[in-house]
Amino acid sequence: MSRSGAMAIAATDIAYVYGVVRKANSSFTAGMRMLPRAPRNALYAVYAFCREVDDIADEPGELEYKRQELSTWRVRIKGICVGNADGPLARRLVTAIAVYGLKRENFIAIIDGMEMDAELCVRIADDAHLSLYCDRVACAVGRLCARIFGMEEYAGDMLAKSLGEALQLTNILRDLHEDAEQNRLYLPADLLAANGIVHTGDALAVLRNSALPAVCESIAERAQVRYDEARVLIAATERRQVLPAVLMLESYGRVLARLRRGGWRDLETRISLSRPEKFWLFLRHGVFAG
Repeated sequence: MSRSGAMAIAATDIAYVYGVVRKANSSFTAGMRMLPRAPRNALYAVYAFCREVDDIADEPGELEYKRQELSTWRVRIKGICVGNADGPLARRLVTAIAVYGLKRENFIAIIDGMEMDAELCVRIADDAHLSLYCDRVACAVGRLCARIFGMEEYAGDMLAKSLGEALQLTNILRDLHEDAEQNRLYLPADLLAANGIVHTGDALAVLRNSALPAVCESIAERAQVRYDEARVLIAATERRQVLPAVLMLESYGRVLARLRRGGWRDLETRISLSRPEKFWLFLRHGVFAG
């Protein structure tokens, strides 16, 4: 293939993964756009992969079908990691893996996390189970991103652990009602029991228990500790190097603060930032970042 032909395919592939990113309308998108072209395109590919497997877990469908689709992705990732590409997303992942040394184990962990989400009845037993879940669906993504940011591996993994867990715990607290409607309950059973809440098969009944705010506040405190850890780690690196992480921290940190101020009284109203708030954060922590 000629050089011009290869460049045309690459441009088309990049446009494809960017389309996935843009459609998702994530808080992560603004930070990605501010990175230099090569890491930006690599992040697009990783994000598009995450969307692909997340959609398998979340969209309606038979459990066995979802498991098969995720199993197919495990096989695909093994091939992609040795340079085999079967489409635009796969080709962009092959490039990202080759350039940044992304580890297959993190892609597999993300798929494993999506398989946990795909279950017909999602329950978390204890703190160790919650940590495992957060590691798979969030921290593993962070480890991939940290490599793309160019962080040293140990520091990058530490940031991925702290920020990934903080973001996922915030997601759990924000989406309690939405998840419960799908028979998903990510609050650990042992923590519920310690607060006198019987862990029944009815997730919505758990949310109606008067002791729930104490459980939520306990999880919120844990998330805040992780945000504080992430701030310290970010302060020790080049801020512009990790702009997407900074914007996610600032955005989700505000969501957590708003949830805590609400006292866990209205779980049906989903907390989110307004467009002006997001734009202000983009200016404050992106455009004018020091």
